Amino acid sequence: MLIPDSAHGTNPASVTLGGYEVVTIPSDDRGLVDVDALRAALDRDVAGIMLTNPNTLGLFEEEIDAIATAVHEVGGLLYYDGANLNAILGVVRPGDMGFDIVHLNLHKTFATPHGGGGPGAGPVAVSARLADFLPGPLPHRTPDNRCEWRMPSRSIGRVHAWHGNALVLARAHAYLRVHGRDGLARVAERAVLNANWLRVRLKDTYPAAFDRPCMHEVVLTASELKRTVGVRALDVAKRLLEEGFHAPTVYFPLVVDEALMVEPTETESPQTLEALAEALERIARDASDDPDGAHEAPRSTPVRRLDEARAARRLVATEDDRAAADARD
Repeated sequence: MLIPDSAHGTNPASVTLGGYEVVTIPSDDRGLVDVDALRAALDRDVAGIMLTNPNTLGLFEEEIDAIATAVHEVGGLLYYDGANLNAILGVVRPGDMGFDIVHLNLHKTFATPHGGGGPGAGPVAVSARLADFLPGPLPHRTPDNRCEWRMPSRSIGRVHAWHGNALVLARAHAYLRVHGRDGLARVAERAVLNANWLRVRLKDTYPAAFDRPCMHEVVLTASELKRTVGVRALDVAKRLLEEGFHAPTVYFPLVVDEALMVEPTETESPQTLEALAEALERIARDASDDPDGAHEAPRSTPVRRLDEARAARRLVATEDDRAAADARD
């Protein structure tokens, strides 16, 4: 299975779990899939490619038609990771881009906040050529308007409870009904506008990894701060907590040095975006005068900076766990 080097880590994990071999496709100098490298990797052993479009660098894969054609020519399939769907709502349809499998992340796009890996929910849609292979049973409406369960002809059967997180589904359904087609298009337009506003506003302090129009998220870099005063993306994120902002994703995508990924969404006001930009600029100025202050942040939160590597290896979730950890030490 082919996977771009900027992809979410869940993509190669899912591929490996399914028993396939992962082949990484590099990005080109524009931050997009290197189509020449993709074509060089294509042969009859390729089952398909997993893509997020816009990709994880916040950029739209402009050559998606060529990518789809090349993969289909060797019998492969295109899987759409819908994590970034809110950038194209009402504007572009994944099916029109050539995707055969579309996983919609309702918890990132349709009103339910996303964080800590969930609460995940969403449908998986497939093209007609794959309909007979879907897990089942599936609901089917009969000519007399009844509903019955049917198993697709080439299905492997049930693989998981079908309903997912029911409250996420209900909230997404209400969100869709309230906004309608035109409203969803405005959601995408405002999400893209907000991200590009930040890209331009912060270009002199935290330049974008790829200085070109982005979609709903912008990947900035703190590499210049690291080079000049030794302050890294993690330090910037921790200082933002002192400024009253939730820290952005750091060090992802992995192909960007000292990455700061900001996804403002369509709901943030111009005033909030300006306040965030001013806070980031203030952090850069303060770092030049007092690098140690950035290294020690956050200093005003109930919990100071943790040893994150140790916390991941030796999680202390409760007081009982703490007692056990102290006993081991």
